[in-house]
Amino acid sequence: MTDYGHDLRFGTFITPSAQGARRAVELAEASDRAGLDLVTFQDHPYQASFLDTSTLLAYVAARTERVHLSANVASLPLRPPAVLARAAASLDVLSGGRFELGIGAGAFWDGIAAMGGRRLTPGQGVDALREGIAIIRDLWDVDAPGRVSHHGRYYDVAGAKRGPRPAHDIGVRVGAYKPRMLALTGEVGDGWLPSLEYLDRGVASLDPSNTRIDDAALAAGRSPRDVRRLLNFMRVELSPVSRGLLSGPPEQWVDDLAALALDHGMSAFLVAGDDPVVAERLGAEIAPAVRELVARERGARESGAGESGASTTAA
Repeated sequence: MTDYGHDLRFGTFITPSAQGARRAVELAEASDRAGLDLVTFQDHPYQASFLDTSTLLAYVAARTERVHLSANVASLPLRPPAVLARAAASLDVLSGGRFELGIGAGAFWDGIAAMGGRRLTPGQGVDALREGIAIIRDLWDVDAPGRVSHHGRYYDVAGAKRGPRPAHDIGVRVGAYKPRMLALTGEVGDGWLPSLEYLDRGVASLDPSNTRIDDAALAAGRSPRDVRRLLNFMRVELSPVSRGLLSGPPEQWVDDLAALALDHGMSAFLVAGDDPVVAERLGAEIAPAVRELVARERGARESGAGESGASTTAA
């Protein structure tokens, strides 16, 4: 059982379809109105049927008021880290501190290579991501002396000026599944952002992955609590009948999400499906009920009263 005690956040994982461009923006606006915390978009720059995610994020930032925004996750091989750092800081300034950085080592290498990107092995991708995150953080650190220079195996930065200063402390959330990526997340990430359907054993993969992140964080002199645990759900459904995790009535969603928070340490939940009704009910009904249930259970645990009835249907 793991609960890192983070506040809970809820959001959407929207398909950036070029054919449905207006719909993608409307879904983001609906998420904002519903009171959700985060709107995210897939980032596949080699996919011709998708909008460019960076452009879409900037447009949506201007069309929303309070929701935070992020790629889910940015493809580093096609987003040079120094450029990505300035783009992220710029959007954070323009949106009033509402941008978060989701980032990944890269996938779909044929598509990346077709766009002029460098084809890397999985191990090389991890090393390149480590270099990239260091460069991004250095560009954001406008109070450090001197310019940024980094002469690594994958990236070379020679005397770049720092800045612009982000409007808030931008979180770096890493899309990670394999052991080395999970360790990197614990060492340098602010968040872990997998998709449930891509985890080898689904919910059963969460605890061992959390342990690997925790161990790496401690080895790096950090606290496991420094790393927020987020989770994408690619297949969700609101229905009168229960058919499995996040497939059923709202009260089942509440129990499922509370169990993921209390028993597996997850604290941010992002739903795909591009359904404005789901977004609205997630914000209006489900998120408040999950927060209430988790707060009640955490209080009971702290007082030594033990479990107060939270379901463990997600386990």
